[in-house]
Order: sequence, then structure tokens, then C-alpha cells
Amino acid sequence: MTTEGTAMTATAPATGPAGPASTDPPKPQRSSPRTTLPAPRRTEDRRRGTSLLRATDAYALLGSAAAALSLTALLFDRLLPFDGAVGFTVIAYALFLGCYALVVSFDEDGPAVRDRVAAVVVQSLGLVMVTALAFVVVYTLWEGRRALPHLNFYIQDMRTAGPLDPLSAGGILHAIVGTLEQILIALAITVPSGLVCAVFLNEVPGRFARFVRTIVEAMTALPSIVAGLFIYATVILALGFERSGLAAALALGVMMLPIIIRAADVVLRLVPGTLREASYALGTSRWRTVWHVVLPTARSGLTTSVILGTARGVGETSPVLLTAGFTAELNADPLSGPQVSLPLATFEFVKSPEPTMIARGFGTAAVLMLLVLVLFIAARVIGGRGPGQLTRRQEHRRVLASRRDAERFAARSPRTYADRDPYQSNDDPSAEPSPTRSPQ
Repeated sequence: MTTEGTAMTATAPATGPAGPASTDPPKPQRSSPRTTLPAPRRTEDRRRGTSLLRATDAYALLGSAAAALSLTALLFDRLLPFDGAVGFTVIAYALFLGCYALVVSFDEDGPAVRDRVAAVVVQSLGLVMVTALAFVVVYTLWEGRRALPHLNFYIQDMRTAGPLDPLSAGGILHAIVGTLEQILIALAITVPSGLVCAVFLNEVPGRFARFVRTIVEAMTALPSIVAGLFIYATVILALGFERSGLAAALALGVMMLPIIIRAADVVLRLVPGTLREASYALGTSRWRTVWHVVLPTARSGLTTSVILGTARGVGETSPVLLTAGFTAELNADPLSGPQVSLPLATFEFVKSPEPTMIARGFGTAAVLMLLVLVLFIAARVIGGRGPGQLTRRQEHRRVLASRRDAERFAARSPRTYADRDPYQSNDDPSAEPSPTRSPQ
């Protein structure tokens, strides 16, 4: 064992402080492989869509509509003994709603399905209303196309024209004048009284205000013939006045007044109460608060209430027929004599079996629609500004008033408290200030 230990000791490499002694040549060091990064890909940023309508929604609507039409056609032609355009439309619409709810339920849950179906119902009803309105306007203009191009249709009356006369004779000047006078008189009565009543209902609450609001709501659904009979019984029979444009304007005013009051009442309720509180905190009276704060804030809504009342009164026929009668001549005096309006003239023209009179009736209806449109535009221009928006004339007046106030303040500007003698009377502004006394 000693010999083996000596041999192992002899063959072991000698070590020292400098490290192991080796006669092999040094091995070359390998460099680490370099990391190659891929080239950056240029991706274009896609704009995120903010629309609530997706392509799948459009596909669901179109597919449901096609399926509903196909199923309805199959039912009407092969399976059921149904006939008629109305029934076809109703059944097709019901099947469309069912198919649309089924298609949407594949991707959405219960509340989302109900929301989609409700949105489709509301939008389809709005589309039906717009379509009906467009049909009425287009049909009226199309049927009255023969009478509208004639100039005499606007500047003559029917005094010398009959049912068999051509469209080149006669016109509706008497009806235009009667409608303008009656509606302007009715507006002159109903607009101030309606707005004052609406302000009273909002600013002076109480039992009497609740009673008046109940009466106004009940009169909103008042039939037009009842208003005409009321004016006929009180103004014509009881007071002894004759049939005239004024009586017709009073009957129209009875119908327009509750509409204006109700609409203005709703609008004034929407005015924030903080505006009133801020005005009262500045020491302003109730009248000035209503005049300078409440009414300007609700100006646009009040204009809408006047427009609604005008639309209710301008198209009525029976009150005018009861209180003003009918005439084929021009009567520009609303205080005496019968006077006709555009709706009443339309009714009388269309009753005739002659094609020329029917064309005059549809032309009169077209003129009535144009007149209502002009009145609406004028009302929007006059009262369509928002709260705090002033016209150029009002801004010029405000600038002049500010300049006068600045000049008055500069002329009456008192001396500051530091220059004023506390022991000197304020009645003598020309006296010199006394030196400041030191405290004792």
C-alpha cells in the first residue's frame, strides 16, 4: 500500500501558488451565438368603431325580414285561406319580430334580446309615422298640382267662379285672409293668458292651482264641436253678436288655450329650482325672477307650446262653420259678416263631385300646410334662442348701458377709507383729511 501511495503521489500533478502546471496548448474560447431579433412588422392602427349598429345586427334584420315575408307568403298562398294587404302586413310583422328574437337569442342573453326587440318595435313605429306623414304631404301636393301653378288661385276669391269653371278662374284669397285673421286674433288672446296661467300654476302652488290644473287637463281633450257650440250659445245667441271672424277666433282660442297652458306648464317645471333660489338670494322679487330668469330659460319650450296650440286651432273646421258661417267672397273685417277659413274651404271644395273643385280643395290643403310651416318657422326664429343668448340689438343695448354705468360710477366714486377722516363729517367732501391721531 505504501508503494501504491507513492506512485499515486508521483503521478499527481504538482500544484503551487501559481496554479496547476500544464504543458497542453490553450484551447481557443468559443464566442456565444448572437441573438437575431426579427424585423418589426408595420401594422396599421385600425380605428375603433363607435357605432352601436354592427354588421351582424344588419344581417339579423335583413334575414328576419326575408324569412317573415317568405313564411307569410307561404301561409297566404298554400296553408291558410287569408287574403288582403292589411292581414299580410300584420302577420308578416309578427313573424318578423319572432324571427328576429330567435336570431338574436343565438348570440345574446334574455335582457339583451328583449332590448333589441323593443328597439325594433319603437323604430318601426316611428318609421310608420314618418311614412304616413310623407304620404299625406306628397298625396296632397300631387292631387293639387293642377291648381297650385295658377296665380289667380292666390289673388282671387270664388265670387265669380263656380263648380264648372276652369282653374284659371277663382281662388282662395278669402280663405287665406280669414285664416290669418282668425289665428292671429286667437294667438293674441291665448298666448298671454296661457303663459300667465302656466306661470301661476308653477310659481303659486296651492289648492286653487291644483284645481285649475285639473280643469286644464280636462279641457285638453275637449271636442272641437263643443267649443264651437259654447261660443255660439254665449257670444252669438246670448250676447247678440253676429257670426263673424271674431267669434270663430274665440272658438279657436277655447281649443288652443288648454294646449298652450298644459305644454307651458310642463316646460316651466323643467326649469331648475337652483336658478330661482339664486335669484331670490340676490334679493330679487318673484316677478323679476319670473321675467328675467324663468321665462328666458324656458323660451324654446314655450315656443313649442305655442306651436302646438297653433297646430290645434289652425286646422279646425266645425267651430268656424258654427260661428263664422261660409262665404265665397272676401271679407277682411273680422268683426262683422261671415268669414271662411282654409280648412272650411277645403271641406266645401272636396264635397263637390267636379274634378276642378276637388283640385281646388287639395290645392287649398297644400296652401294650409305651407301657411302652418311659415308660422312654425317664424315662431322658431322669434323664440328659438337658448337661455342667455342675446340678439345683436340686445347686446348693443347692454354695451351702452355698461358704459353709462361706468361713467356714473367714475363721476360718483368716493374717496377710499384710508383718505377719509373718521372724525370728519361725510357731508363735506371738499374738506381736507386731518392727520391721523396717535392713540393715547
